[in-house]
Amino acid sequence: MKQNSKKWKGNLGLYFSVPVLSWALYDFANTIFSSNINTIFFPFFLQEQIGDNAVLDQIASTFISYANAMASLFLVLFSPLFGVMIDRTGRMKKYIVIFTLISVLSTFLMGVFGGVSFDGMVLGIPISLAIVIVLFVIAKFFYHSSLVFYDTMMSGLGTKKQMPLISGFGVAVGYLGTLMGLSIYPFISKGSSHEAFMPTAILFLVFSLPLFFLVKDAPITQKAKQPFLSGYKEIKATFKEMRSHRLIFTFMIAYFFLNDAIATTIGMMAVYAKTVVGFSSSGFILLYLVSTISSIAGSFLFGYITQSKGPRPAVTYVGVLLMVALFIAVFAQTALWFWIAGSMFGISLGSMWVTSRTYIIELTPEEKRGQFFGLFAFSGKVSSIIGPLLYGTITLVFHDLGTLASRMALGSLIIMTAIGLGFLFKLKKLEEVK
Repeated sequence: MKQNSKKWKGNLGLYFSVPVLSWALYDFANTIFSSNINTIFFPFFLQEQIGDNAVLDQIASTFISYANAMASLFLVLFSPLFGVMIDRTGRMKKYIVIFTLISVLSTFLMGVFGGVSFDGMVLGIPISLAIVIVLFVIAKFFYHSSLVFYDTMMSGLGTKKQMPLISGFGVAVGYLGTLMGLSIYPFISKGSSHEAFMPTAILFLVFSLPLFFLVKDAPITQKAKQPFLSGYKEIKATFKEMRSHRLIFTFMIAYFFLNDAIATTIGMMAVYAKTVVGFSSSGFILLYLVSTISSIAGSFLFGYITQSKGPRPAVTYVGVLLMVALFIAVFAQTALWFWIAGSMFGISLGSMWVTSRTYIIELTPEEKRGQFFGLFAFSGKVSSIIGPLLYGTITLVFHDLGTLASRMALGSLIIMTAIGLGFLFKLKKLEEVK
């Protein structure tokens, strides 16, 4: 009993040390952006601007999907290079600050242009709406770009044994940020979701400040300066060594399919709940609140499960939970079943970040860690293109079917999750051989 008490006190000391807490507060900050913009208010805004009936709601879903896919396309091109930059320079905080400020500014401007109206159309939509969509793509790109540096920074905050706990703590604190983000909801006028954009930008900035000022990069011997795009040569060389890194590349393939399901569900959750299951905006906010609490609990729980069982089995447990949640959501006929699905998805969402980040650190050599985190982001963002594109294309092609189109689109994510689990089982065999 005394040993457990000492262990718990030691963990509290780790969690509330200045570097770890400041690092975790950045997760708090960027989750405010992710939940408010990506999951809730930007989809609500597009639905207000475009959706007017069951058919137009599916068109709105297509716009949301394609905007998310566009942001992910730029991440596919650049995230591997960001990882090379980390290994070359050791500088992470500098780029987190720059990318966060660009994301914050873009989000703030979404609020400015979301509340005005210009004469004229572009690609069949009002100019002001087109500007907001472009700003969303920019904000999301730089938000996700900062995470390549942020996730890599975790490896310098503790020992390998502490990584699952630090990762779990960061994700749990991050989801507390969701609750902070939701606190602005009562002040948003009905039918004016753009009013959420400016306060979200301010909250994102304020809670990023501890990391900006209190966390330092670990000093490393910097390599000679080279052109940014030359990083592709190092990536090419790493791919040539694929046999030496078979475990990590197999995991990236598994993560590709699992993240496909997660990223697409995050982007489409609000519209699906409202148009398919019949949730009101306030009802969805309550559902999202419960899902967030599940994410917080799951993050802490899977931090300890990962430390006890190992990251690969822990990721597998999360994948199975995700598949069950999606299956229930696809066939849910009443709000009760969607409440169950939302809670299960919340647990799997938070836990996926906890387990996967820890597994990357366990599998990668330290001198190439930044590069592999870049490739890890690359894998995730390629899937973030394909998932929304697939979802959006299904809803577009079958929009005449109304809500059935969305059920079909969400059902495609069950197949993606099953493929991801297949690669995780293959990974188990590779670990046994090794």
